[in-house]
Amino acid sequence: MIWQIINALLFALITGWAVYMFATVVYRRYLYIRVGQSVDLDREMKERLRQFIIQVFGQSKLFKDRKSGIMHFVVFYGFIILQFGALDIIWKGLTGRNLPIPGHEMFILMQEITVTLILLAIGYAAYRRYGEKLKRLKRGWKPSIVVFFIVSLMASVLLTMAFERLKEGLPASSLAPISTSIAALFTWMPNIWVTTSYYLFWWIHLIILLSFLVYVPQSKHFHLITAPINILVRRTEPAGRLSKLNLEDEEAEEFGVGKIEDFTQKQLLDLYACVECGRCTNVCPASNTGKLLSPMHMIVKLRDHLTEKGSVLTSRSPWVPAKVFGNSGIHRMEVADESLADWKGEGITDISSTMAIQKRAWHQVEGVSPQDVELLGGVMTEEEIWACTTCRNCEDQCPVANEHVDKIIDLRRHLVLMQGSVPQEGQRAMMNIERQGNPWGISRSDRSKWVTEIDPGGTLGLQIPTVKENPDFEYLFFVGSMGSYDNRSRKITRAFVRLMNEAGVSFAILGNEEKNSGDTPRRMGNELLFQQLCTENIATFQKYNVSQIITACPHTFNTLKNEYSEFGLTAEVIHHTELLDKLVKEGRLTPAYEVPETITYHDSCYLGRYNNVYDQPRDVLRAIPGVKLKEMERSRENGMCCGAGGGRMWMEEDEGKRVNLARTEQALAVSPTLISSACPYCLTMLEDGTKEKEVEGSVKTKDIAEILELSVFGPSPNQEGEVVMK
Repeated sequence: MIWQIINALLFALITGWAVYMFATVVYRRYLYIRVGQSVDLDREMKERLRQFIIQVFGQSKLFKDRKSGIMHFVVFYGFIILQFGALDIIWKGLTGRNLPIPGHEMFILMQEITVTLILLAIGYAAYRRYGEKLKRLKRGWKPSIVVFFIVSLMASVLLTMAFERLKEGLPASSLAPISTSIAALFTWMPNIWVTTSYYLFWWIHLIILLSFLVYVPQSKHFHLITAPINILVRRTEPAGRLSKLNLEDEEAEEFGVGKIEDFTQKQLLDLYACVECGRCTNVCPASNTGKLLSPMHMIVKLRDHLTEKGSVLTSRSPWVPAKVFGNSGIHRMEVADESLADWKGEGITDISSTMAIQKRAWHQVEGVSPQDVELLGGVMTEEEIWACTTCRNCEDQCPVANEHVDKIIDLRRHLVLMQGSVPQEGQRAMMNIERQGNPWGISRSDRSKWVTEIDPGGTLGLQIPTVKENPDFEYLFFVGSMGSYDNRSRKITRAFVRLMNEAGVSFAILGNEEKNSGDTPRRMGNELLFQQLCTENIATFQKYNVSQIITACPHTFNTLKNEYSEFGLTAEVIHHTELLDKLVKEGRLTPAYEVPETITYHDSCYLGRYNNVYDQPRDVLRAIPGVKLKEMERSRENGMCCGAGGGRMWMEEDEGKRVNLARTEQALAVSPTLISSACPYCLTMLEDGTKEKEVEGSVKTKDIAEILELSVFGPSPNQEGEVVMK
């Protein structure tokens, strides 16, 4: 009786102390998040709860890697089941009685099965990290400590249950096979030793539980708490939509993010939700081709910097107890004088070089205050910031709903709007857009020249009216800068116009009244130029009562559809593959001619991941006789970027392997005779890739509209000839 009282008092004291430390750490990190800018969340609770259930309890994102998904599923639900077992063990040690659980023997069997499954899952997790040595997974004592925690906890559960059987004199049972087997090894023990061993393992079980409780919020495993919250408060607006800057705010001293506290509180929550699984880096086109950018390391570096600077801003240490968890020194990014220009990876893509350099570069230094570490330069280098193609593959793979692209764009906004720091080629493109409305700097009065130059001599009899010539048009065809000026993209424009004419679609163009959509300036951080173009374009749309807009460029499509609406656009925006799919299915276009090609289709990031348009382009190809469609290993949601997004179309790649070359090699791996796409940027990059691989003679590159044109009208000399811009 006296021992039970002492045991209960010690339990209350130690548990209370552990819970206090846990609450203190969580509260302090909550304060660090609060240093960020407040953000208003929309109230789409029904959608939030739906995604919460799917992603948290359904583990949907984790199953994008099936093996890891199964392993994590077992551990996730295993620990939920074992919490009831832990309560039973603790209650039994305090009172000498089991919890009143119906069918207690079956409950014990479930516990033993769960322990076994968790041990198998953790063993497999360790094998993936140290046996398979997956490149996306970090190795070392920190990533491995949770393995020791869990294995020790499972062992303490089984040993406590085994000695409980001996202590209670319970007979061998098939409903407790593991604890019965362990107990059989210690039947020789005197009762006093058995009782002592029972309480020893009972306390070991409790201390491991409480130690893990205190450790969790001070490690990457804080995601156990923050990830479900992060998923619940995730944005429900269109994927990848960038925040609108209030450029008319006279009280604003800075624009973009130049300090960690300039991020929103939701963005800072992302940092603590990260589990460092490396899935984002594993699919990042920059990381995969030897660039310095690694989405995982970006989040980790920002998290470390927030923790260190937050402790100064709030005057509260992040570590409890500090002597156990405290770190010496402050983290800072210091890239050694090493170049990735001569990068040589294993296979088509390889993240090894990026992972290794990031590990070396992000380290702790003594005698430095967190406030002395600049976010731009000391945490994130400009090289990393400008390497992003904004493809959102990282976000699609992230199991905790982190957003990476908006953070990079916010950093770019500060570089561009506050520091005027832009790569030279990007700066030239933006200046040309500002002056002439296109990235090349060609006269804005030449924007509509394509109308006469795509059909020299009028042999195709194309009808391309302007909004003034056809004021009752159904669709406004927003041609875009690529479709208007670029020689290769003009072929897509011609094919699409010809198909619309054939189907009897009522459309019109703006001609020289059309301006750049602003996608490039916005992704490169020039919000001022974007908003100017956006406002002017919307005014033009309203002037001509535009209700439906169609475009062949996914970048323009996404910007008009998902971002112009914040500035007042109400028109419906459609991609040309969506219209073509509709026209084919309605019988208004008939693919009559056979196109004997083995085609692999490349998914544009801004069409697929941003807008979920995957099936329509493929349905058009499937409707064409003679076409054999073959998917690349990375396709649809996990399709790799061509390398042109985020303004990268207008900037050179000085380090590593060219992204477009890697993507072309992935396409060539399925032995196509034709690589197709539905984006002028992608097509340009893939065509350049086939030239670099010297296969342009045997492997063609065409847009969906061009392939459909071949099937509807048959090949013609004029169609295959070059379109020359005069």
